[in-house]
Amino acid sequence: MEIVMKLKIEKLPEGVYLATSDEVPGLVAQGRTIDETVEIAKDVARKLYELYIERGEEPPFKISSKNKLTLNVAVALGA
Repeated sequence: MEIVMKLKIEKLPEGVYLATSDEVPGLVAQGRTIDETVEIAKDVARKLYELYIERGEEPPFKISSKNKLTLNVAVALGA
């Protein structure tokens, strides 16, 4: 499967990174590094998609038939 989404990644005062996406409702991921946060966000997107399918609902985001997840990551870091 493939989904292209924009992530907003913020560095929190605690030193960890938080990712959210306006394109994938419910996606929230937190990690110690940007790379770890992106990987967690990919996993969360997959799980959210599977949850919609299990419930028989139409996901509010589109996934193609390819078997991969591709991210268009927009990174916003605090000064």
